[in-house]
Amino acid sequence: MPDAPPGDPPDARPAAAPPLTVAVRTLCEFAAKHGDLDARFTPAPTAEQGQAGHRTVVQSRDAGYRGEVSLQGTYRHLQVRGRADGVHVERQLVEEIKTYRGALSRMPANQRDLHWAQAKVYAWLLCEKHQADAWNVALVYFHADRQQEAPPLVQRLEAAELQRFFQALCERYMAWAESEAAHRARRDASLTRLAFLHGTFREGQRALAEAVFRAARHGHCLAAQAPTGIGKTVGTLFPLLKAMPEQALDKVFFLTAKGSGRRVALDAADSICASGARPLRVVELVARDKACVHPDKDCHPESCPLARGFYDRLPAARSEAAGHAGNLSKQALQEMAERHAVCPYYLGQEMARWGDVVVGDYNHFFDISASLHAMTLIHGWRVAVLVDEAHNLVERARSCYTAELDWAWFAAARAVAPAELKKPIERVARAWRALAREQPAPYQVVPQPPAALGAALAACTQAIGDLLADGIDGPHALPSALLEFHWAALHYLRLCESFDASHSLVDVATRAAPGTSRHKAGQSTLCVRNVTPADFLQPRFTAARSVVLFSATLAPTRFYADTLGLPESTVWLDVASAFSADQLKVRIVPTVSTRFNRRADSIAPIVELIHRQFEQEPGNYLAFFSSFDYLQQVAAAFEARYCEVPIWQQTRQMDETARQAFLDRFVPQGHGVGFAVLGGSFAEGIDLPGSRLIGAVIATIGLPQLNPVNEALRERLELRFGAGFEYAYLYPGLRKVVQAAGRVLRTPTDRGSVHLIDDRFRRADVRRLLPSWWRVETLAPPPPNPRNTPTATVDIIAPR
Repeated sequence: MPDAPPGDPPDARPAAAPPLTVAVRTLCEFAAKHGDLDARFTPAPTAEQGQAGHRTVVQSRDAGYRGEVSLQGTYRHLQVRGRADGVHVERQLVEEIKTYRGALSRMPANQRDLHWAQAKVYAWLLCEKHQADAWNVALVYFHADRQQEAPPLVQRLEAAELQRFFQALCERYMAWAESEAAHRARRDASLTRLAFLHGTFREGQRALAEAVFRAARHGHCLAAQAPTGIGKTVGTLFPLLKAMPEQALDKVFFLTAKGSGRRVALDAADSICASGARPLRVVELVARDKACVHPDKDCHPESCPLARGFYDRLPAARSEAAGHAGNLSKQALQEMAERHAVCPYYLGQEMARWGDVVVGDYNHFFDISASLHAMTLIHGWRVAVLVDEAHNLVERARSCYTAELDWAWFAAARAVAPAELKKPIERVARAWRALAREQPAPYQVVPQPPAALGAALAACTQAIGDLLADGIDGPHALPSALLEFHWAALHYLRLCESFDASHSLVDVATRAAPGTSRHKAGQSTLCVRNVTPADFLQPRFTAARSVVLFSATLAPTRFYADTLGLPESTVWLDVASAFSADQLKVRIVPTVSTRFNRRADSIAPIVELIHRQFEQEPGNYLAFFSSFDYLQQVAAAFEARYCEVPIWQQTRQMDETARQAFLDRFVPQGHGVGFAVLGGSFAEGIDLPGSRLIGAVIATIGLPQLNPVNEALRERLELRFGAGFEYAYLYPGLRKVVQAAGRVLRTPTDRGSVHLIDDRFRRADVRRLLPSWWRVETLAPPPPNPRNTPTATVDIIAPR
């Protein structure tokens, strides 16, 4: 792309201010919002209920009434556009229709003020359009559950008053909008001139970057399998930033599965900014519990000091954040929030609206209530989405669209529920017990969500919601166990509404009480379990201009296309590895079986193999196992026999400090063996270059556990795709193996070894799933061991 043109000559006349456009909703949310932050739960209708309620109100009006009326107006060079909910021109009436649940009297005053602001703006646009001296402005509230319209709140306002109100909002917004327009112009100019920060691309990196740029230019999805070591983060982010000016992209969302991925993305963005894209505004989104500085307080003005007057202090904090020179990381946002006495989490949510690059978890775009996806639709943004380590999206998306209810949660809620909830709570208990009695087996898939229990849960959540909305000593006075069950039940009911056997199943699991064979409700769980997230993810892909999914393991392509619901137009790219087969010795050990019923026999041979490899090539190794129990058995046997070799182990539920301590043991030129679980924190997403890690031993083929749930998934996947075993077991298992092996080579000069221990690695269908650039060798049967100890390693190699 050519450089941006030089500046205007000295005699050029100043250009007129460029036109600005804003939606009525955005204008009001920016300029009319004031007062406290109140995140206490108030029962909110779903989007579908809101749309249905709006239609009901409109259809109840007479023939002269019109819904969804498009309006626009201007103030100076600001154009304001929107659609009024309902208009009756002859009666000079505009209605702002809001669907609600609970008690209308509990609505916060600043929320109602925001509704009035939107109605008043539409009223002025109508006065201007029809040359009217005044207009009737009404707020109409429709109860979603009762299907009743509350008495409307009506004002007749003079056109002059409406005009002053409209102009005041525009004035408050325009200074910000002009600043943002200038920022966008500077951003686009810098990105147009931006050169690749490293001067030259690594091998394979250019092919990846060019494919990403074409995806943005042509507006399609790209699924790129690219090996470790080519610089995938920079190789995907840089071309999308270059495409932003040409394609008029508003934002790039960089989505990761883990916090470590966010850090890598932020570092890459910082490097790109330092190389010439300094006006770029990069925002890190984190979960609320990670950002909260008052975890002992609730998010409302009666509890948290940061919530009191939040929207009055927000403009100053927003202005400082917008002018910040570096990334708006979690730490940077916390520091700004502290200076302005605002909540750092909600400051981050606000700045996501004004960022150029937003870095966050998958959930922010792909979850059922994802904020980035919602804002994209509301504001009509043109966005490009990067999905890092996209092989994780299948399981993560399944979890987003899965809801489980456990009787233990209900029992805890029932024990602390107030008297007002006794009747609906007992109705749930009766329905749940009846369901448990009907179960012929400990685990059963049922055709549909149980209707009786669903009705009882709906009535119960309605009662809890009414209690919350009626404000009996405030929602924070209700016991946490009751609220937690309430949230879980609402999520379950929401997924019941969208249930379809093509993408989900419903299962009931009951456990016998100790010492009996009888299955009781007190030992049961109910789950709407997503099997194929494709049906939920497709609208997410459609909402974006371009989506780029990248990972070192995105094969077989059909598996990911089917389960994620990628568009038929998706372009698939397989980038050649930057490593040669000579850099990585890959050896299959077929004489050992790691199957559960052969596990005891495998411990001694694995111990000998690890030690033999350590003696031959001293250094740091990672040994992966299918479970913590298996890991502990092998580690204990290794330590007992070879106590001189340092070892360290992954343990259950390690916190961030413990995980870092585990990784810190892998020092350059170090010696020792780390024992870890395949598919866990240390099997992917960690970087141990050079001599920090020279080998991996993988003592499992990685197949998910054989259990009733996985068997139900296999059966459902077989029905839909005809590949149940492959989709439920084989492909996910081998993906974990390849990811773990990928920890060994991290830079172009690294060298190392991988041992794959299990006889099933010899199978052709398994070998086809290993990277094509690997040169796989098979260890021949071992000679007699002079110490009479089983061993699995010899120097004789049988080539592939």
